[in-house]
Amino acid sequence: MTGVDVLLLALGAVAVGSAALVVATRHLVRAGLYLVVCLGAVAGMYLVLTAELVAWVQVLIYVGAVVVLLLFAVMLTRAPIGASDDLDRPGWPAALIGGGAGLGLAALLVDAYRWTAVELPEAGTAERLGAQVFGSWVLPFEVLSVLLLSALVGAIVLSRPDIGATGAAATGDRGRSR
Repeated sequence: MTGVDVLLLALGAVAVGSAALVVATRHLVRAGLYLVVCLGAVAGMYLVLTAELVAWVQVLIYVGAVVVLLLFAVMLTRAPIGASDDLDRPGWPAALIGGGAGLGLAALLVDAYRWTAVELPEAGTAERLGAQVFGSWVLPFEVLSVLLLSALVGAIVLSRPDIGATGAAATGDRGRSR
């Protein structure tokens, strides 16, 4: 076992552990911060695998944008930040479904490859990756950006009850106090 293998295993353990904490924590902001740790560990794994471009895209897009958008949406909607007792449910159905799905996917993977060695494709360059991303995958990226923008606008509208109100409904009690 080489040092690279040990580093990959350590980063994988950090990613899996923080992902479990994202799901298990009762504090929404802490879940967002655990998500940052998980995505950072995945970016570290990309760096170890010498996929520097993918690692920095992971950091910029997921850690930098998606998690910040998640935290801003939490703050804009005035969602409860602390532990929420009204959302507590038993965890065993979710664990049962997740475990069953994981075992099903593992069985499907073993059945598909039968423990055979798979030849790796030729190593990619940033130029080839850019041609693929901005050539044939540009539409899904644009759709995702519009989706994230609409989610942010929706969070702002939900957090501000005075937006969209008309006339007397917008003034509320302020008109009566004069």
